Amino acid sequence: MIRTRYAPSPTGYMHIGNLRSALFSYLIAKHNNGKFILRIEDTNQNRYELGAEEFIYKVLDLFNLKYDEGPKNSGEYAPYVQSERLNLYKKYAEYLVKEDYAYYCFCSKSTLNKERMKAREEHKTYIYPGTCRNISSEEVKKRLSAGEKYVIRQKMPREGTTSFHDLIYGDVKVENKYLDDNILLKSDGYPTYNFANVLDDALMNITHVTRGNEYLASTPKYIHLYDALRYERPEFVHFPLVLKKDRTKISKRNQDDNLIDLLDNGFLPEAILNYVAFIGWSPKNNKEFFTLEELVKEFDILRISKKPGCYDIKKLKWYNRHYIRTMKEEDYLKFTQSFLEKSYDLKDKSKEWIRDLVLLYKNQISFGAEIVIITHMFFKKEYEFNKECANFLNSDLKILDIIKLFKEEIIGLEEWNREKIKLVFGRIKNTLGVDGKLLYLPIRILISGVKQGPDLIEMIYLLGKEDILRRINLGIYFK
Repeated sequence: MIRTRYAPSPTGYMHIGNLRSALFSYLIAKHNNGKFILRIEDTNQNRYELGAEEFIYKVLDLFNLKYDEGPKNSGEYAPYVQSERLNLYKKYAEYLVKEDYAYYCFCSKSTLNKERMKAREEHKTYIYPGTCRNISSEEVKKRLSAGEKYVIRQKMPREGTTSFHDLIYGDVKVENKYLDDNILLKSDGYPTYNFANVLDDALMNITHVTRGNEYLASTPKYIHLYDALRYERPEFVHFPLVLKKDRTKISKRNQDDNLIDLLDNGFLPEAILNYVAFIGWSPKNNKEFFTLEELVKEFDILRISKKPGCYDIKKLKWYNRHYIRTMKEEDYLKFTQSFLEKSYDLKDKSKEWIRDLVLLYKNQISFGAEIVIITHMFFKKEYEFNKECANFLNSDLKILDIIKLFKEEIIGLEEWNREKIKLVFGRIKNTLGVDGKLLYLPIRILISGVKQGPDLIEMIYLLGKEDILRRINLGIYFK
């Protein structure tokens, strides 16, 4: 049975790239009727961020990426949090030393830093020179007994090559002389990523190891660990990077990339998931909208691109707009009203008024918080014309007559409804002989401050007679 895992580090809130890794790993497993495992890799305690681990669980739940085994759904390979597995790493690291695949290293940080600085000055890639590689077992025992600090390093071969096959990038070969003697166990007893992820994947019987392609060059080291531990090598699937349109990396600190900000701003999980699936992958046909169940059926590892995927917030908005448009009216009303309530006082607004307002923009908004931005004219009393609007209002002598007659008609309305407002424009058209842009645009600018917006009749109706007259009075002396 195929077993994949998503193994995030709780060092920050998940971003788009993290979600794609989880999604692809999930799809590989489920497409093949396999199992998807969650493992929390929290051995880097210095970078641990409070709340990040819980957010991982929340995201996987929100996006319906149900894991078969993990911290909150335990299985036969528990525990699934690395900080709860420390005894295993020490045990296996010492086993590798015994089998001569690893060794104790007593080099101080200051010594190693000097060596790194020298390599940097010489424009060379630093590789640990193996200072402690051949220390005798007697000296090792002596130094351990004396309480010297140590790390355990992997003993890499110095000659020949190491090769492996990746399901996306094909055959990869690396000369062993470029492989560093990785630290497996740190002086504080915690394992490094390079050791813990390999050991856990082996112990948890992960058949398909999925991760970003930045780890392609490190995979030969991992292969030697599998061999030394006498575990079967898994299949490797290295995903291409996710870059933004400006070719910079995705960052947990950027609001466009960070899932917590996207979700808080009203990007829907199903839209995000649908879009993320297309970052570096494509289906066999031209279909663009998929449910998770449809993605499971369609997904094929061989259709993952080798090239970096491009994350474009504009494209994500396009997807999100589609899903907002297809929302049921009741769900849409709850969705948008929650954003309005955070920004505006709705106490004097009826349910019907709020309903009509948000439905006016249902086919326009691309994320939930945008409803606050595009409805501001209904809540803010003051606004200014930009230069383009002012120039238009001064472009024709008839415009002042149109505005004055519109004001008189509005004052004379005894019933305030959409039909009566529509008739106002009909009477202006007949009286002044104007139509189209010249008739409607001056009124739109005066009451909203902009040249574009929703249906004008609906906008006038929702603003109300009193506010319409106030706005006309404020702007009528635009000259």
